Amino acid sequence: MTDTDRKTYIITGPTSGIGRATALELARHGTILLVGRNATKLDAMQKALARNGQHAVSVVCDLSDPASVTRAAKEIIALHLPIAGLLNNAGVMQMRATSNTLGWDTTFATNHLGPFALTEALMPHLPDGANVVFVGSATENPEHKPATTFGFRGGRYISAEASARGEWQQPGGSKMPGADAYATSKQAILAAALALARETPRLHVNVVEPGFNPGTALGQRDATALVRLLSKVLVPVLVPLLRPFIKVLSTPKRAARVITTVLRDRSGATGMYYDHSGRPMQGSARTRDPQFQDRVVAETRALLASVAM
Repeated sequence: MTDTDRKTYIITGPTSGIGRATALELARHGTILLVGRNATKLDAMQKALARNGQHAVSVVCDLSDPASVTRAAKEIIALHLPIAGLLNNAGVMQMRATSNTLGWDTTFATNHLGPFALTEALMPHLPDGANVVFVGSATENPEHKPATTFGFRGGRYISAEASARGEWQQPGGSKMPGADAYATSKQAILAAALALARETPRLHVNVVEPGFNPGTALGQRDATALVRLLSKVLVPVLVPLLRPFIKVLSTPKRAARVITTVLRDRSGATGMYYDHSGRPMQGSARTRDPQFQDRVVAETRALLASVAM
């Protein structure tokens, strides 16, 4: 069986954490199209799948760079693979603010603008019934108690342009560095995903909240080597012990099973938001408002259209 005969699942951020676990899980069901910014890591992941007798191809893409997203989308389309699902998994949470080449906040660009642009570019080329899944986060909801316990205060979206400038609603923001940027990016992508589900009923667009996954690379890019080491050693031991007391605790493998189920679902469900156990959940009041959803989409499209891609 050749790659072109197999169902293909696109995964962004597939070389670590939830993305890697999902790639390994999904590779049992088809070809994996790995999309990430590090060519060396993509090659290593592709070889790891090949050693298991599984199939993968890779495309380099920096989701924080609109031009890179455009190039990657064209490359994916040119492969003419039978795409059955798209997983927008890649994301960052930075402890200190940085900007991309356009001066946009890196967290907002990577977590919202890039996935949105990639999805919009690929949607016309996806077959009817294809699944599009975004990895969300309950940190966007100011009323989600586990998130507020960990120091988040919800998404603080003003507009797409303001978010790109790194401006969040005040007062009442989080005291934890990077939390407002992350929560706002997840608020925007959840709202946008729900709007896309309404706009394009021939596709199935859903969002998965993977739970709290300590030990993934998401929040460790700015951490010290010691913190990263301790996290790698202690997390696998502590998570099973703490899960009965902290219900939102999860692991990449557990999240991968839920995401894989949603990506392979043929029920036709769309516009759904699933929790870390695969049960329907609700986002914040803002993200449930169709007018807010449409505003986020319109402003995101206008911002992306304002730059050469």
